[in-house]
Amino acid sequence: MGFNTNMHQLSALMRSTENGEVQLPDFQRKYKWEDERVRQLLITIFRGHPLGIIMLLETGNSSVRFKPRPIESTEATATSEPKFLLLDGQQRLTSLTQALKGDGVVHTKDSRGKRLDRRYFINIQKSIEDPFELDEAVISVPADGIIRTNFNRDIVLDLSSMEKQHEAGYIPVSLLLDQMGLFEWFGKLGDTELMTAFSDGIIRQINEYKIPAIELDKQTDKAAVATVFEKVNVGGLPLNVFELLTAVFAGDAEYYDKYQRDFRLNDDWVETKELWKEHDVLHKVENTDFLQAITMLTTLERSKHSSGNRKVGLSAKREDVLRLELNDYLTWRDALRQGFIWVAGFLADLHIYRFRDVPYPKQLVPLAAIAVVLGKEADKHHVKEKITQWFWSGVLGELYGAAIETRFVRDLEGVPAWAMGEETTAPRTVQDATFAESRLHSLRTRNAAAYKGIAALIMAQGSTDWVEGKQFGAFQYRDMAVDIHHIFPKDWCKKNGIDDERRESIVNKTTLSARTNRVIGGVAPSAYLSKVESESGFAADGVDDVLRGHLISPKALRSDNFDAFFELRRESLCTLIEGALKKTVQRDVSEGNAVEDSSFFEEEALKEPGQLVEEPLSEA
Repeated sequence: MGFNTNMHQLSALMRSTENGEVQLPDFQRKYKWEDERVRQLLITIFRGHPLGIIMLLETGNSSVRFKPRPIESTEATATSEPKFLLLDGQQRLTSLTQALKGDGVVHTKDSRGKRLDRRYFINIQKSIEDPFELDEAVISVPADGIIRTNFNRDIVLDLSSMEKQHEAGYIPVSLLLDQMGLFEWFGKLGDTELMTAFSDGIIRQINEYKIPAIELDKQTDKAAVATVFEKVNVGGLPLNVFELLTAVFAGDAEYYDKYQRDFRLNDDWVETKELWKEHDVLHKVENTDFLQAITMLTTLERSKHSSGNRKVGLSAKREDVLRLELNDYLTWRDALRQGFIWVAGFLADLHIYRFRDVPYPKQLVPLAAIAVVLGKEADKHHVKEKITQWFWSGVLGELYGAAIETRFVRDLEGVPAWAMGEETTAPRTVQDATFAESRLHSLRTRNAAAYKGIAALIMAQGSTDWVEGKQFGAFQYRDMAVDIHHIFPKDWCKKNGIDDERRESIVNKTTLSARTNRVIGGVAPSAYLSKVESESGFAADGVDDVLRGHLISPKALRSDNFDAFFELRRESLCTLIEGALKKTVQRDVSEGNAVEDSSFFEEEALKEPGQLVEEPLSEA
């Protein structure tokens, strides 16, 4: 087996994937990158940063024949026999081929697993004025080029035609490698100066961009291919920012001169975790999360004392974390430690007691920073009420699954002043949050933040366990081994022809003790409710009151009427969510136009954690 390492021009590589000279071996899994990862990949190229090495296998070995498969979306144009098979780099090259060639439509998904068709555009003026702010300049839009809000009733941005793109100042990234298309687009715009500036920046960058490739020659046998593929996909673990800053802080001369010892960041983190050991919701907060919050607080403070061309922006980006100095860390460390402890108490008030029940663990990062900024004001009723609305907006709007660094910053900038009543404009997360009735159908497992959030909201209504009769306080939650269980048992549903979507939906689930779940078993509600009455000592009316506390219709449950139960509880949950968001939930199911039921989601997004759809060999 021999190999070479060569640099490939991006434009040439795109032609090769499009015409079929580079294809996939059929054992590669299907394309499955998320929308935000695709957007960030494009930004990486526009910045001229490396996107990593790809690996190619030269074809032509008659004894090693892998069935080739064209890159997705190139089936119609891939007419050539492949010269190379792509062993590593499938997700990256598929993303780039779809985004940069043809109509630019990428078949992707959002952070929840909902299937999407997206196109990508870049704001010309922003990319010229400040190349360092490309994160704001590159946007993802639906395939029709129109960004809508208010359940698709209102148009926010229309890029559906060249004329409208000119008006808004956005150009499709699918034109950036298309010389004729670029000339036509800018020719009709009629701004030579703008075209020159854009050509000297983004266009030059993408045309000069090269990707390194390890090329295995055609003498490579199957065993070697399998070994290489396995090793490539296991991959190494890159140093994270915590490990890098550990070395930087240890070399701080000022600290050494003062204390006659080096500062050990790892030991300091152990001390932090020791302070939090009684708070299970903080159990898996990572050291990099802590550093990210420190960075936001540091840059927020600096931004208050900067102005003009030297204005410092609030940031949570990796490169700014790496700019932290030991003094920055020590300035905010103690306050942030307490900020996270405040977060644990805040979550307990919302009936979130365990880390596995935290809807979005990463949302705790800005929440802790917000607590630090507000200080004692965070405990005032009207302030905490606003923070709570923001928290549920992030959870139920499912907004902390992607592009979180940008959202971190916007929320830390906006939430404190809004919560204090100093600013009337709601933070972006509160503005962005929406919820559709049909999403209740596809919320089926802990994979979804909103699934865990709704379970907590039900407990917060004062609901009690059916048999134990106790409210779900922190101690009782652990003592009773509470979890989320079916209301109409799975076995009963299967025997009575209830479809999977409704059977597994959060509508058919609630929080119950292990004891209650054993009493329920797999029988009809009409049968198990008599056992609940016997075990609990409650009369029928008392059990009915307990059921209402879980937003369940006693009449529908006692008559084993699943359809009536489901419709009534779905409506009750919509009302509950409206109270948390302080917004109207779109009744799309009732209107006959469901937009978020299970049919719109990848199968793996609907599975229980640890029981995802099995895939063949995968690529990072």
